[in-house]
Amino acid sequence: MTLVDPAGTVRIVLADDHTLFRAGIREMLLTVEGFDVVGEASTGDGAVLHAVRYSPDVLLLDVEMPGLAADEVIRQVRRRCPQTRIVVLTMHHDPAVMHQLLDCGAAAFLSKTSLRIELVAAVRAVAADAEAVLLAVPRASVRRPEPLAGTARRTPLTDRETDVLRLIAQAFSNGQIATRLHISEATVKRHLTNIYAKLGAVSRVDAIRKAQTARLIDPAEGAGP
Repeated sequence: MTLVDPAGTVRIVLADDHTLFRAGIREMLLTVEGFDVVGEASTGDGAVLHAVRYSPDVLLLDVEMPGLAADEVIRQVRRRCPQTRIVVLTMHHDPAVMHQLLDCGAAAFLSKTSLRIELVAAVRAVAADAEAVLLAVPRASVRRPEPLAGTARRTPLTDRETDVLRLIAQAFSNGQIATRLHISEATVKRHLTNIYAKLGAVSRVDAIRKAQTARLIDPAEGAGP
């Protein structure tokens, strides 16, 4: 099914908490004939609000932002703005995350290292075809991950969640973790929430113990910095 007339304007909302990256993408998109950036957001909640406010053809969505997690952003946007197609941009290529977001309704999953021509092509394709699903990620990311041993419902930790958990095991605070990983403290807290849910943990110590038992992190980790 066609969504946007090939000769029409593709209206885009950008959602990324890194101001310089967002500005660079905006400037690049505005050089493309037929593209119009109608709104920008720096949080998950803002992404939903801008999607509802502007009803864009395409939402370019960063995976790691403060506020609502990417999967919830996608669910809400798909429910409230079904005409908006969502292109996920990320530096991480964890298969579990990719398949989770595609299952939630993302139309494309691209690495932030993708070429300009790849991003432009993806935006055009998903805006023009409601059935299009595009991937520009390493081949390994396409494989669906196996569930953790002993449960069919839990999913493996993402690369970034594993990074956070390793630093937790070394007794770093949320603020120290945010500084080391160049993310916000709110994002660290969101990762912790996801870690607890995936591992069935109720505390940092419990999460470390369960991750070590499942060999998600080295048992030697946990002695402190």
